[in-house]
Amino acid sequence: MAENGSQLWLRFDKAAPLTAGFNSISGDPALKAFDEFQRACRLMTSAPLPVVNQAGANGLLIATASHPAIRALKWSKELRSLGPEGYLIRTVRLKGKPITVVTANQPQGVLYGVYHLLRIMQTGQSLSDLTIREVPTYQLRILNHWDNLNGTVERGYAGHSIWKWNELPAVLSPRYEDYARANASIGINATVLNNVNATPDILTAEYIRKIKAIAAVVRPFHIKVFISINFASPRVLGNLPDADPLRPEVRRWWKQKVAEIYREIPDFGGFLVKANSEGLPGPMDYGRTHADGANMIAEALEPYKGIVMWRAFVYEPGDDRAKLAYREFIGFDGRFHDNVIIQVKNGPIDFQPREPFSPLFGAMKKTPLMPELQITQEYLGHSNHLAFLAPMWEEVLDADTYAFGEGSTVSKVTNGSFVPAPVSAIAGVANIGEDVNWTGHHFGQANWYAFGRLAWNAQLSSETIAREWLAMTFGSDKKKLTVETVPEDILSMMLGSHQTVVDYMMPLGLHHIFAWDHHYGPEPWCDIPGARPDWLPRYYHNASKEGLGFNRTASGSNAVAQYSSPLKEWFDDPATCPEKYLLWFHHLPWNYRMKSGRTLWDELCFSYDRGVQTVRDYQKIWDRNESWIDAQRFREVQSRLKIQSKDAVWWKDAILLYFQTYSQQPIPYSIERPVHELDDLKKVKLDMKHHN
Repeated sequence: MAENGSQLWLRFDKAAPLTAGFNSISGDPALKAFDEFQRACRLMTSAPLPVVNQAGANGLLIATASHPAIRALKWSKELRSLGPEGYLIRTVRLKGKPITVVTANQPQGVLYGVYHLLRIMQTGQSLSDLTIREVPTYQLRILNHWDNLNGTVERGYAGHSIWKWNELPAVLSPRYEDYARANASIGINATVLNNVNATPDILTAEYIRKIKAIAAVVRPFHIKVFISINFASPRVLGNLPDADPLRPEVRRWWKQKVAEIYREIPDFGGFLVKANSEGLPGPMDYGRTHADGANMIAEALEPYKGIVMWRAFVYEPGDDRAKLAYREFIGFDGRFHDNVIIQVKNGPIDFQPREPFSPLFGAMKKTPLMPELQITQEYLGHSNHLAFLAPMWEEVLDADTYAFGEGSTVSKVTNGSFVPAPVSAIAGVANIGEDVNWTGHHFGQANWYAFGRLAWNAQLSSETIAREWLAMTFGSDKKKLTVETVPEDILSMMLGSHQTVVDYMMPLGLHHIFAWDHHYGPEPWCDIPGARPDWLPRYYHNASKEGLGFNRTASGSNAVAQYSSPLKEWFDDPATCPEKYLLWFHHLPWNYRMKSGRTLWDELCFSYDRGVQTVRDYQKIWDRNESWIDAQRFREVQSRLKIQSKDAVWWKDAILLYFQTYSQQPIPYSIERPVHELDDLKKVKLDMKHHN
């Protein structure tokens, strides 16, 4: 098969041989896990393992805890501690000979254990004397698709939606099963099929049948289906005069609609809701609250154990936009039903290249929150730029909120460690489309992979994830890759790539200075008559002859007050504020002295130049590794790196030349000179058809 990226990290035909010497497989052949191992085995060796009734020496045993062979091992106490999805992978001795056991309480746990074993095999790690115990950090690990019913994908850069709504339910694309397998292989167990900017049509009987067809394909891989809903659906579909959540007729409509869905899809997961945000309808249209709206829908779902994921992405005109979600929701802490989870973006603005974590994390001490991460690169160069996002997510999940004392990190305040919740959850906005390689950029696959791995184990390092992905995704007959032999220069390129994008786009805490319509290129001068101020870059950078940045200190908008001590004090003082967030929290003079000894202006210039030079280094790294990368993927990544290199220069010149009109200072002579004129850059208007 051509190396076009369609196999993702599941290229079993290129995996190392079965060096463990498994000579048979036993357990429960009815398990999907059993079948998936045999499928992989056929791809790796052209033949499945012989199935035997009883585990023998050098054999593989795959079964749930109820299987007689597992009960005989007397692991019941340890297995009970694993919950429904945790698993054990153990090497045991039978008459002095090794047997590899994969077991769990439930079939889904066994499936995740088998994929873990296959990952070990694919990455060339030792299969002897295994002692592995895994329990997921989050119980619900969910992809949010921003896919529209007409086949387009909002903020999607890999082609049209993989969901062929016009063909469903009669025609099922083979990609649906490939999608389910890829997700299950990294522990993703849920999917929201449609855009948060939802149309009421998704709740019609016609679309419920289509959703049912997709659910049937992903169900064997233990993936639950959710949908995004439009709050006005009772008015639009039910011909009610309004959608007031306190009106009995509206509440009755939701209960009837939910019952209709569960009749067709008994394991349906629930709803994702974007309400009273960016013009979408919601309970506030009727003088009600977010709690009123969420609880109404929660009541309808409660009999079926369904979940409401209510987004906190709201920012009505007014005060500092970074404060608005906190201000909107903090007063409702403890007022939501048990099956409501508030979905909070990782930062307080909107998936910027770098943000401090949202102050809602930890602040709501009686309400379950779930982080929302963006896998698709809306603000990170779309599918043209190589940006491995695991380091950014690791930074967020490991950030200490101090809300429950030192050590109450974002991951711990959202996984049930501090705030009890019936279910813990984390979401990632998918970067998947119908492109052959799924994500547009081959390295975009690494972000899909990384989200799943971190959702399963938030303590994994970015390096571990990158090594796994590289070893499984690349390599050839000339160069077999393991986690130990992945090219260190490509590994370093991946691990540094997010910081590189930050360096040439918005370093030192700058944010939201993109072009108005596409969030791709720079446009710090943007001015749209009649637009809300907080939709324009000037609102965020506040460039003037005096300096640069957004004053969120006690003397400014006082957004720092929404954080716990000692963070609020650290952020409030430029001397203790991390420099990566400096201009997020402070408006500072151009001659402000940085830790490097340089002025703010010079530091800004050096950051942008460093970003440009590093992308050029990436081109060199990629080119010198050509000998062992298949021709098609080498050429396609090489082409994207060329675009990224040109874009980095575009960003550097646009930002520095524009801000120079305020700083009135020279660009340091030791860095590369601008190659554009500011007036020419201001005329650039992209045709995004060529940038998606």
